[in-house]
Amino acid sequence: MFVRKFPRHLSLSLLTAALFLASCGGGATAVPTVDINAISTAAVQTAIAQLSVQFTQTAQAAPTSTTLPTNTPISLPTFSLPTAGSPAPTTAGGLPTVSFNTTPVAGVTQLASPAPPAATLSLGDACNNNIYIADLTIPDGTVLKPGVDFKKTWQFRNTGTCTWDEGYSLVFIGGDQAIDPVNYDIKIKADFIGPGEDAEFDIPLTAPLKEGSYTGSWRMRSDSGVYFGETFTVVFEVKK
Repeated sequence: MFVRKFPRHLSLSLLTAALFLASCGGGATAVPTVDINAISTAAVQTAIAQLSVQFTQTAQAAPTSTTLPTNTPISLPTFSLPTAGSPAPTTAGGLPTVSFNTTPVAGVTQLASPAPPAATLSLGDACNNNIYIADLTIPDGTVLKPGVDFKKTWQFRNTGTCTWDEGYSLVFIGGDQAIDPVNYDIKIKADFIGPGEDAEFDIPLTAPLKEGSYTGSWRMRSDSGVYFGETFTVVFEVKK
């Protein structure tokens, strides 16, 4: 049998072609697919981890809060007035308390306390004034029969510097008109009342017919029409 020999260079070419076809014809390696959900989950977990680290570092760096001190009340010094002659004490703050020394100073004469003015001074003036002495008739609270005529008599003193002469009067100023009050006028020389003298004035009155309590009031009036001095009253009761 006749066998034909191939040239050497042809064998090499065939071998090269066979290797090339083997590398290409075997099929390409499959490219792996990408999981989008897995990538998103990994990214979120990474971000959360980074935020956690930042919060931890911030908390460690922040100063811790301290408790503020409570307000402590301050005791204020008290002040008291000591008795006369006692040593002047001092307060807790070192300030002396107020004290009064009533011991007379040698060589100094103390002035006496002024006496309060007499009650009658507020009722008149230096010229015209008076003071009540007594009820000579019909004391307050006297019980009278209805329709009885009577006289009310007061005693009082001229405490001013002026003489009560013509023009001076004891004038009815208020009360029950049912008692028929009148005014006592000083008209004659015998009735003149000088400073310091006592006077007795009789006022004629009538007990009303109706039972009950009755009053009347009188006051002195000067010749210039000025009322002065104390008020003189009658107070009685009418019963059958």
